[in-house]
Parts: sequence; structure tokens; C-alpha cells
Amino acid sequence: MTQRIRDSRRVRQVHGTRRPRPVRASERAAALLLVPAAAGCATAPPTVPPPVRTTAIAARAPMFAPGAPGVGDPYFPNAGNGGYDVEHYDIAFAYTPRGRRIAGRTRVTATARQGLSRFDLDFVGHRVRSVTVDGRRASFTRRGQELVITPPAGIPAGARFTAEVAYAGSPAQEKDPGLGRTGWIPTSDGAVTLSQPTGSATWFPLNDHPSDKATYALKVSVPKGLRVLANGEPDGRPARHGGRTTFRWRSSRPMAGYLATVAIGKFKVADGRTRDGLRTISAVDPAVTRDPAWLQRTTGAVTGWAARLFGPFPFDSTGGILDDASVGYALETQNRPTYPGTVDTGLLVHELAHQWFGDSVSVTRWQDIWLNEGFATYAEWLWTEQHGGRSARKTFEEAYGRPANSPDWKVPPARPGRKAMFDTFAVYTRPAMMLHVLRTRVGDAAFFGILRAWTAGHAGGNATTADFAALAERETGLELDRFFEAWLFTPARPRQSEIPS
Repeated sequence: MTQRIRDSRRVRQVHGTRRPRPVRASERAAALLLVPAAAGCATAPPTVPPPVRTTAIAARAPMFAPGAPGVGDPYFPNAGNGGYDVEHYDIAFAYTPRGRRIAGRTRVTATARQGLSRFDLDFVGHRVRSVTVDGRRASFTRRGQELVITPPAGIPAGARFTAEVAYAGSPAQEKDPGLGRTGWIPTSDGAVTLSQPTGSATWFPLNDHPSDKATYALKVSVPKGLRVLANGEPDGRPARHGGRTTFRWRSSRPMAGYLATVAIGKFKVADGRTRDGLRTISAVDPAVTRDPAWLQRTTGAVTGWAARLFGPFPFDSTGGILDDASVGYALETQNRPTYPGTVDTGLLVHELAHQWFGDSVSVTRWQDIWLNEGFATYAEWLWTEQHGGRSARKTFEEAYGRPANSPDWKVPPARPGRKAMFDTFAVYTRPAMMLHVLRTRVGDAAFFGILRAWTAGHAGGNATTADFAALAERETGLELDRFFEAWLFTPARPRQSEIPS
């Protein structure tokens, strides 16, 4: 690996903690001086003062301390929280379109990674009515996006605990420089959530960073006549009572918080199976002209095609949500991507490819967002190539034809910076070009073997650029330092020598 890739692999920050650094050889040698000579040894080591006893110091060390207010992501320093790992979210709320208000509660089940005197959840807007920890009332304060919770007693390291937050209000919206509106987005007949990168905190409290994935259960009550779509699969039949209908959904596969979605509206819903037997649930807003049967049929076809290239579909159902939402982007919400009023096959391929690249295998830090977008973009090229359209090589050549002095080449995909993390060329197209070059260099058998090893080896977890580079070298036996340096880290157009003929 390049030194930059090696460095990023050496120390990884997760949930506000750092892995212990390896002991240096010089430190090991010094430690040997403190070991008594073995029996029969001709000479004893030099006499050194005995080590300072630290028992008293350790006894005075605090058993409980506050969890960090962020995981230390370079692009979103306040996103996520340290000191614990979430296992499950149980979200229940009632939505009233008139006034666009929700009232509900979220129960968070987590494990303490340190002794916690207090901990944070990410949550913006709303009025917090109460907070409990393990059923006992806890005190809390609001500090910007942080909901700071102080339990009635410290939580020991390794302990499993449950925090429940009751709240009400009109969810706020966020604006991301690269996407526009995110979070809770009202529609003409309901609402939809599109939360990349940190919009989920607008509608429920969570540890809002993709490095802490969890399972989800949702219970949503809406006025009669509306339907609710979400991640995972329906958990029982809708229940009707007093002019309202309650829908339950459950996602048993780990999911990053920004991928959680709720779509509320007068949807036409199709629930069936793909040719391979995978459950498919699709919903279309009646205000949209696209035929619901087309969405269901094409989703099934693309899911099956992608599974043959990338490995088994990583979740228990697929599908899509086509809503009349006034945003200019689609999002790979887990299980069923959400499309904003319109969708074609290329966009559908892109978002479904994310189910492997981004949803199942999620980034450890936002800096590596190319791992999501580059793979999904190359999936579009592959679909087009294999379905009678332009070859991936032609698409590559057109992109590479941009002048070497074009500013497009100045943003390196593996460190685009916060403002450029959704840059179309740097984060979507150039990584797809890199994948095509890698495919050309190693051959189709080895290339698709890399992709399947990637989706299998990191399924349900997180990964980094360094992880992918290491896998590619391991699977091919090639030294790819210069290759990844040129394509992912250098703010310039790669030389022709980096492109196989």
C-alpha cells in the first residue's frame, strides 16, 4: 500500500476510541530489562529501579466518565457519539399531516464501551418530554445537535442498557451543501425521510454515524387513508382504530442511521417475489405517472442481475419507493431505495447497487464515500454494457478525455473534502474509472472475484479505502500502490501509464 493508505489503516478511530498502537521494538527491548534472569543464565540483566507501583493511581482513576459528543469523523466532528454501541432502535410515533407534527418515543438499546457517567444522542428540534435509562428517569440537556443524558447512576463498561426518549414537535429540515434538503421532508399527502448524511436526527434520536449500525423496529400511526413504507419487512397487519391506522415494520439486518426511512402517503403498493424468490415491496405515489408494475418488475430484474455479479442480495427483501417529493436526488434507503418523483433504469441500477456497496458494506468514515458512489456508478456502466448499450470502455474513454488541466481532476476521490464529498466527477465518475482500469488490468474473473470477496467479507459491517486496497492486492497478488495513489489520492489526471492498453 502507499504510505498514505498504510497510515489510514494503522490507526482507525471508531466510536471515539483508538486502537492501541503496536509496541515498538525499542520498547520491547526496554521491557526485557525488567525481566529477572532465567535459571542457568550466565549473566543477569543490569540492575534497574523497580517499576513505580500504580495501584493507588489506578484506584483513584474514575470508573465513569462522559461519552464523547462525536466519533471524530473528519468531515462531521459532532456526528455520532462515543462510549457506547447501539444494538437496536425501537421507534414509535404518530404523524398528523395538518401541522406536520409527530409525537412519539424512541427506545435505544446499547452496550457501554466504557464506564459512562453520561452520554449523548444526536437529535435536533422537537420538545423532549422525558428521558429514562433502564426505566428510571434521567436528567438531560440540549447542546446544539446533542441530547446530553445523565442517568441516575453510572453505567459500567460492558453493561447493556436502554434509553427511552419521549418527544413531540415539527421535525426540522437540514440542508447539505451537496444534496440540498435532507431529513424529514413533507410531501403533498404525507412525508418522506431522506437523511444522508446526518438528517435522521431531525426525526428520531440516535447515534448518527454509519460506523454504528443497528437493527430497527418502527411503529407509525397515521390518519386513515394513508399508508406507511419503511425499511425491512412488515411486522404484522396494519391495525385500524379511531380513524387512524398503525403500521409496523422491522429490519433485522444492521443498518446505518442515515439509511433509515419512513414514507407516508396514498401509495399504491405491490408486494410480490422476484424470479429468484426474493420478496419485493414497491410503492408509487398516485401523483407520479410511472407505472407501479414497471417499478416492481424492473427492481426484481436488476436485483437478480446484480446478485449474479456481486453476490447474494444482502437483505430479506428488495423494492422501491417512488414518491412525489420535491428534492433533486434519490437515496439508497436500505431494502428499498427512494426515488423523487421520477426514475429510469439507470438510476434504479445505481441505487440498487448501493444495497451491496454502501448499505451492507458501509463506510467507516465519510471521507471514503467513493466506496459507495464509485461502485454504484460502475454498476450503471456494467448494466448498460451488458444490455446492448455503450461499453464500459467507451464510457471510460469519454470521461478520461477531459483536459488534464480541468478542475475536475483536482479533487482526489479518497479525500475530496467535506464540501466536495458528493462531487459528481470526483466521487462518482473517477472511482468508476478506477474500477474499470482495475478490471482491465486483472481480467474479469479476478475483478468480479474482488467484488464478491468485498461484499462477503464486510457484509453487515464497515470498511475503508485501505481495506479495499488491501483486498485487491491480496486477491490478485499484484503490487497496486502506485495505481491507487494515482487514481484515489492524487489531485491530477492519472498518466496513460496507469491505463492498460
